[in-house]
Amino acid sequence: MNTISLFGMNINALNMTDAVEKVLDWCREPLAGPCRYVVTPNVDHAVMFQSSAALRRAYQGASLVLADGAPVVMASRLLGRPLPARVAGSDLVPAIFDRQATFQSAMKRPLRVFFLGAGPGIAVRAAHNAHRRWRQVEVVGTYSPPQGFEQDTLEGQRILQRISESKPDLLLVGFGAPKQELWVERHAAQIDAKVALCVGATIDFLAGERSRSPKWMQEHGMEWLHRLFSEPRRLAKRYLRDALLFPQLVWQEWRRGKPSGAAN
Repeated sequence: MNTISLFGMNINALNMTDAVEKVLDWCREPLAGPCRYVVTPNVDHAVMFQSSAALRRAYQGASLVLADGAPVVMASRLLGRPLPARVAGSDLVPAIFDRQATFQSAMKRPLRVFFLGAGPGIAVRAAHNAHRRWRQVEVVGTYSPPQGFEQDTLEGQRILQRISESKPDLLLVGFGAPKQELWVERHAAQIDAKVALCVGATIDFLAGERSRSPKWMQEHGMEWLHRLFSEPRRLAKRYLRDALLFPQLVWQEWRRGKPSGAAN
């Protein structure tokens, strides 16, 4: 697969249709080896990537790296290394479920999915909504780990055991970044699922716990503004940091890509 190098990340140059087909192809194959996993970088990921060796390792081990953030796609075009489209995790999951209707006859059974993450009860509501909307998708398990689970070895083993007992094709991990990427990378060899998607707040969206921004905001790269107004206390500091650092990353990429001898 063709990749585009941006901010140290190797991002797969896939549109939504290609990404959906690739994930479902993997879900149709027998489980062999470590769980394949997908990460979806946005501006915040790009900023954290510069200083986090653990996040860089997680990206290196990912089977797919898909550009979630519209500013990342815009920057790729500005820098002359255009990505074909934004592939947001919160859009990827419903698109996979929609496409599963076509693939069901080939799989001979529904797509088996496990929802891991979100707050207490939210994954259960997401599973109920998914079952009503997508009859060809079977949610075989849900679990919302307690706070601090990532530092509890026994809790980690309990999570892996729950997944193993359910034997999902697809694991949706909604811990938030970078926790979800680090956890999946650390346990990929033990995760008894064919594919894991690190998809942030997607489980909350499926449950109706949070609302997506209007379509016009998504299309114009302004979804971050909707999220900021929805959760100002949690996101204001992070978005301010990213607003200061991301333009510097774009400038540095442009300087590195300038032909030698070009005018300053």
